[in-house]
Amino acid sequence: MKKLLVRISITVLVLAIVGLFAMSLFLDSAAKKSIETVGSMLAKVEIRLDSVSLSLLSGSGKIKGLFVGNPQGFKTPSAIQVGTASLALQPGSIFGDKVIVKSVLVQAPEITFETDLKANNLSKILANMKTATGEAETTSKTSAQAKANRKLQVDDFLISGGKIHVSVTELGGQSATVALPEVHLTDLGKGPEGITAAELATRVVQAIEKEAAQASSGAVSDLAKQAPGLTKDLKSATDAVDKLGIGGLQKKK
Repeated sequence: MKKLLVRISITVLVLAIVGLFAMSLFLDSAAKKSIETVGSMLAKVEIRLDSVSLSLLSGSGKIKGLFVGNPQGFKTPSAIQVGTASLALQPGSIFGDKVIVKSVLVQAPEITFETDLKANNLSKILANMKTATGEAETTSKTSAQAKANRKLQVDDFLISGGKIHVSVTELGGQSATVALPEVHLTDLGKGPEGITAAELATRVVQAIEKEAAQASSGAVSDLAKQAPGLTKDLKSATDAVDKLGIGGLQKKK
C-alpha cells in the first residue's frame, strides 16, 4: 500500500510539473500574441516580438526582440527597438481581476526620433494610441480591446541606457545619436481601479516622447547648422522646431 501511495504521489507530482510547464508555454505564446495584436491595434504600426517567457512559480518574465514600426509617411525603419526587457509579477495575480506587476526594466532601447520640423514619429504613435483608447471606451469591445482594458498595477517601470537616433527629413535625412535620459514611472494603477494595458502603454510612450524630444533638440540644432543651403531657411526652421516644442534652433548671428 505504501509503495502504491508513493507511486501515486510521484505520478501526481510529475503530472503537476508537466501541467505547469505546458501552461507556462501556453501563457508565453498567448502573451506574445496579445502584445503584438493589442499593441498594433493601439499604435496603428507594426509591433512584433521574438519571444516572451513567464514563470508561473516565481512571477519573473522576459521579453526579447521588441520591434515597434513607424507610422505611414515616416522613412526610418523603426520607432523603438528593445533587445531585452525583464519584469516581475505577483504570481497569484496572473489569473485575478488585476495583474500586479512589481517591476519592469527596459534595458538599452534604441529610439528613433524622426522629424520633418512639423511633426515627429513618436508623437504620431502617441496620438494613435490616445485615439484608439478613446474608441475602445466608447464602442463595443473586441477581444483585443478587452485585453487592452484588463486591469493592471505597475509599481515600478524603468527605462535605462537608451539611445536616440535623431533623423531630420527636412535636412536631407541627416542623423545624429544622443543618449536617452532615464525614464522612471512609479505607482501606476495603485488602488481598486488600476490601469489598463492601453493606458500604461500610452503613459510609457508619452514619457519616452517627452524625453526624446527634449534630448534631441540640441542635435536638431547642430544638424540644421551643418546642412548646406539652409541659411536662408533657418528662421522658418527655428519657428517650426519651436512649435514642435523640442527646443529652438540657434539663430545665425
